[in-house]
Amino acid sequence: MAKRAGFVIGIDGGGSGCRAAISAADGTIVGTASAGPANVTTDPDQAIRNILTALEAAANAADLPFDAVLGMPAHLGLAGIVTQEVGQKLADQLPLKSCRVSDDQLTSTIGALKDRDGALIAVGTGSFVAHKRGAAYRTLGGWGLQLGDQASGAWLGRNALQRSAMVADGLQKSSPLVERLLTRFGNDAGQMIAFAKTAAPADYAQFAPLVFDAVDTDDPHAVSLIAEGATYLNNCLDSLALNEHEIICITGGLGRLYAPWISAAHQSRLAEPLGTALDGALNLARQIGDAS
Repeated sequence: MAKRAGFVIGIDGGGSGCRAAISAADGTIVGTASAGPANVTTDPDQAIRNILTALEAAANAADLPFDAVLGMPAHLGLAGIVTQEVGQKLADQLPLKSCRVSDDQLTSTIGALKDRDGALIAVGTGSFVAHKRGAAYRTLGGWGLQLGDQASGAWLGRNALQRSAMVADGLQKSSPLVERLLTRFGNDAGQMIAFAKTAAPADYAQFAPLVFDAVDTDDPHAVSLIAEGATYLNNCLDSLALNEHEIICITGGLGRLYAPWISAAHQSRLAEPLGTALDGALNLARQIGDAS
């Protein structure tokens, strides 16, 4: 009955938490809830537990029986889905009867662009650039901090600390940004090394706002780092060969801060995102319902 009524489920999950939403046929959100992390690479069992916790809470918020909710078309956009096989394996472990699982890059892109063609620049703790043209979709980046995530908060924070280490060794000139970072660690190389030994991307990303703050005072290290990140993002856009009708949306906690650094050739394309990754998951869930 719930499926015939047109209800669908969207779930957005990542390293900091997951969100679930149930939408009626007219697009009205009837129930939402959140739970803990749902990064499939980091901890797949935890991801499943938190997905089901959020989904059950969303069902309660919508005043719908959980058994009925399990029959609704669902799309899950989750961090850590690195292959289709990983997504299908997770889908098979869930009690949802009609669901698809993708990475959260796809849901973020669909949420921001909806039926428009163009590119999405997403810059938060990590980063990626996506391009959608009709049914065709591709991404650049999203390799994680070890291999990429250029321009991201984690990349900025780690590189700022690397600059600070070089200043401490007398290999580069200092700056107010570097002095501030060195003071954070008591001007003690041992403290900085101990931090880096166990630092996760989110730990490095805590320093990114300091880098952007320092840009406002023309700090040379800050300007250099942001310019390098912006060059990467602009190179990604250039490689996409956007046509004259395609737009560019920017999302993520640091995305808007990079907007002034987007090249003049692309500034006229900038447009506001129309939705979030959760909206994208709901949109894709509706496609499942329409096809069934």
